[in-house]
Amino acid sequence: SYLNGASSSPRDLPDSAELNRNPSPPPDRDGDESGEEGDAIGETVYSKHWLFSTLTQLQEVGDQDQADQDKEVELPEEEEEELCKIWDMAMDRDVAVFLQEFKAADILLGVIAKSRNPRLTEICVGILGNMACFPDACLTLSQSDDLGAVLLLLLGDADPPTLLETTRLLVTCLSHADVAPLWLERVRQQTSVLPNLCFIMCSSTNVDLLAKVGELVDKLFDLDEELMKSWIIAQPSETDSENHIYIAPSLLEAIKQLRADSLDGLEVYMHTFQLLTTVNEGVQILAEPSGPGEEAWTLLSELVCEDLCQSDDPPIVLQEQKGLLASTLAVLSILFPYHGQHDGDTEPNLPLVGSLLRVLQYLRDCRQRVWESHANSEVGCAEEEEEDVQLQALKDTAIEFLANILTDMAKDTLSELVKRGYLTEETCMVAARSLLPQHTAAVSACHLGNIKGSLWS
Repeated sequence: SYLNGASSSPRDLPDSAELNRNPSPPPDRDGDESGEEGDAIGETVYSKHWLFSTLTQLQEVGDQDQADQDKEVELPEEEEEELCKIWDMAMDRDVAVFLQEFKAADILLGVIAKSRNPRLTEICVGILGNMACFPDACLTLSQSDDLGAVLLLLLGDADPPTLLETTRLLVTCLSHADVAPLWLERVRQQTSVLPNLCFIMCSSTNVDLLAKVGELVDKLFDLDEELMKSWIIAQPSETDSENHIYIAPSLLEAIKQLRADSLDGLEVYMHTFQLLTTVNEGVQILAEPSGPGEEAWTLLSELVCEDLCQSDDPPIVLQEQKGLLASTLAVLSILFPYHGQHDGDTEPNLPLVGSLLRVLQYLRDCRQRVWESHANSEVGCAEEEEEDVQLQALKDTAIEFLANILTDMAKDTLSELVKRGYLTEETCMVAARSLLPQHTAAVSACHLGNIKGSLWS
């Protein structure tokens, strides 16, 4: 599990009380109380002597791995438990500072470089990840070019737990504004990062790993638009043309995998995919008839029509899905002129129109509940509206997208919407009020303003 960006070491004893406490301090070796206090790390009860000893053992394990390069070395259970204690302890600020001062990062880097044991590598990267949660330690770690190079190369590792801890560490470092430029420059220089991340997104079925890789790509694109552009247009080398994986199809594969397993992970990927559509390079790739845009249109339309904001969901579901829906509808709105018009046949888009109408209806219901809940409250509605920027973004996106679709629809198509139950008297009124006065042309084009009298009289 993760707490404030820190990870705890996995355990094989699911219901053990050991999971719910810090590791025990080592026994008092000299029985001197003042010595005990001098041996404590900061304000903690953890022992400096024990930590020195365990890190020394860690170096010895790394040296043993290097000596047996042709085979994977088993990590003794007792040593694994001791190292996992350090992993857990590193979530404490005093311990992280002490590890930094003791130059534990150099020891851990040396072990990672020599390790032939996936579990050992995972633990070492996990310790570094917990240390990086604290600004001073993160700065020290980030200034090591050797560590930066090794971590980026680890993105090509075959061990999912190691990949998870590596991506977590990178996301943590990129979240610190003072060191993010260092990591962005390293990513730009290390050409293996893109294919390695794409490979994970295309092939992994590990939900936690996919979600964390999505966070990493999203963070990179959010911080560096030029990097995003270069990844969008990246072409295969002559020696790798058959195995080259492009960024947009890779994101789509991860979306397919996460669709049924993780709404939170899906939201991250949809935000990343939306970022692609904010630059010309991304729109051009998605607009190509033979590109990934057509697959994206089909997949995202299904996501909206079959998974999100369904007719048997309560309106409050928008509070959970607002970010995901806003990003998905924004992408579909960009794709619509290229892949959503179906040579003038508007029938395939009827379910999508029905979903947009439902979103607007549920948004109205949510708004009414907010006003009612604050009618006799000291908390003003203005504060509530200010806090829910995502709901407003969802509303604006849904209205704009609906207007674009309705502009191409004939009146007889609206009759089909009524027959299928997508358009009711209530949703018709909600749509008209939402579209007017800004989108008068769309309302006039499909006769939405006059349809009430002809279909529900």
